[in-house]
Amino acid sequence: MPDNKQAPVFQIQRVYLKGLVLEQPNSPAIFLEPTSPAVEVAISTTAVKQGDGIFESTVSVTVTAKIQDKLAFVVEARQAGVFEIRHIPADQLDSVLGIGCPTILYPYLRANVADAITRAGFPPVHLSEINFQMFYQQQQKAATQQS
Repeated sequence: MPDNKQAPVFQIQRVYLKGLVLEQPNSPAIFLEPTSPAVEVAISTTAVKQGDGIFESTVSVTVTAKIQDKLAFVVEARQAGVFEIRHIPADQLDSVLGIGCPTILYPYLRANVADAITRAGFPPVHLSEINFQMFYQQQQKAATQQS
């Protein structure tokens, strides 16, 4: 008896740096400050269907560093990827896009952010590892509470 069910497909088509902005408005004076900057990090994810079975997933981060009330630098970066995703049950597609794709993209984003900050003359900021399953669940919970 033939099996009419097609095998699931999950393939990376391309990983790329979609955007990177670094600003350091108080340079060079900020380099003379004796204290280390306080760093804040904000992360978000998105996924957009591009065509039949083709999706773009993006992980975005904003890293803001201040010394007292002076901005040392701000980095905004978006790491993206094009993924072919086919024959995945509809109830599982959101979690593949919200967990699987960002998990693949995030190491690239971390490296690009650390490199940009180092090239700007500051010690590198190494973004913490993220459990995108927990991140996804928190986003789902927040969306449910807003409804």
